[in-house]
Amino acid sequence: MSVSVVIPCYRSARVLPTLVARLLPVLREVSVRHEVILVVDGSPDDTWRTAADLAARFDVVRAIHLSRNYGQHNALVAGIREAAFDVVVTMDDDLQHLPEQIPQLLAALEGDRLDLVYGVPHKEEHGLVRSLASRSVKAAMALALGVRTARAISAFRAFRTPLREGFHDLSGPHASLDVAFSWATTRVGSVKVHMNERGHGRSAYTPRLLVRHAMNMLLGYSTTPLRVASYLGFLVGVIGLLLGGSVLWSFIAGDTTVAGFTTIASMVALFSAAQLMSIGVLGEYVGRIHGSGMGRPTYVIRERAGAHVPSDLSYRPTPKPYRPGGVN
Repeated sequence: MSVSVVIPCYRSARVLPTLVARLLPVLREVSVRHEVILVVDGSPDDTWRTAADLAARFDVVRAIHLSRNYGQHNALVAGIREAAFDVVVTMDDDLQHLPEQIPQLLAALEGDRLDLVYGVPHKEEHGLVRSLASRSVKAAMALALGVRTARAISAFRAFRTPLREGFHDLSGPHASLDVAFSWATTRVGSVKVHMNERGHGRSAYTPRLLVRHAMNMLLGYSTTPLRVASYLGFLVGVIGLLLGGSVLWSFIAGDTTVAGFTTIASMVALFSAAQLMSIGVLGEYVGRIHGSGMGRPTYVIRERAGAHVPSDLSYRPTPKPYRPGGVN
């Protein structure tokens, strides 16, 4: 099979030459036609210069420079839309994902006749807080978004390029690649892989950013928060009925003592909190609709470096229909 490897790059000037040097021999073994697409996500250091130098040095390496930092998933979408070959492999730029294990992903993709394969680490290499946040994000995807394979999701994946047709119209600043994949296929598998510790620097995905990513997915790809707000309103309404019934029963029983200030204040705070939470959820959705109306882009490409992709391999969103007996 022909393979395109897409790598989002951020503050990775020191590690990219090593990554490409290890990656190219692996690709030569598993495919005749291949390419490496380095997507520099507005990195403030010399990552773009390094990526452009690699693209000038190797014919199969291309580099894309985004105009600012859009985030990992947005950068991946940019690279995937530029991919020219049958299968796309995505991996991180920090050598945690081993290039030598790409054949395992491709073998599972072909042998099990799957559309998408994730490389799941044998052992979690992150700290306790980061691992807990990561598991929370996956749980949110499984419960709220209906992504059945959420627990096997990782950034090391291989998939058949036609899957991108399923999210061709994906736009806006809050892209989630794995949710988009769930729109396109259910033929998903995983393989166990070894994962190294990060060779240089620190991961940009802090627990705070992971929680933010989870909220973006919930609010951008699901109506579950609206349902939760409705359930909360129903629950608070039931509590109000019970309290009202309790007061009425006390009045009928002859207990005419007026409820104290603390009770009234607590009830007002409870109902007000439920209302404000519901308004806040609605406001988040309205804000996202407003943001979409402003036309905020998923990404903007500043410049490219590397060999030009032949026109017959470039991405065509809509394939030509087959005409029996005619010219296609």
